[in-house]
Amino acid sequence: QVQLVESGGGLVQAGGSLRLSCAASARTFRTYAMGWFRQAPGKEREFVAGISWSGTRTYYADSVKGRFTISRDNAKNTVYLQMNSLKPEDTAVYYCAAGGLSGAQPSEYTYWGQGTQVTVSS
Repeated sequence: QVQLVESGGGLVQAGGSLRLSCAASARTFRTYAMGWFRQAPGKEREFVAGISWSGTRTYYADSVKGRFTISRDNAKNTVYLQMNSLKPEDTAVYYCAAGGLSGAQPSEYTYWGQGTQVTVSS
């Protein structure tokens, strides 16, 4: 069982930055691929970024490529999402997830956090 707790969300102006963190409870954290997803009101949950268990491979949705960076610190059981050049369309609840693969489908992830709200004002 893995418990995930996101933090770092908030209100920011367009063009600003935020860094989300996701702390995992399990000592087996280093064996899981991790992902970030987001869900805006009235929309389906969408993939944002993924990272392999070792951190050597990362994947991004086209909409955030070049602006967001996913990283992990296995010694701290934490995965991060650095978000720069934020846009109003990035407004959503952001979720971190743990699973066997770092793919773009929610079904590839087993454990989910409760989410953190990110609001970008224009």
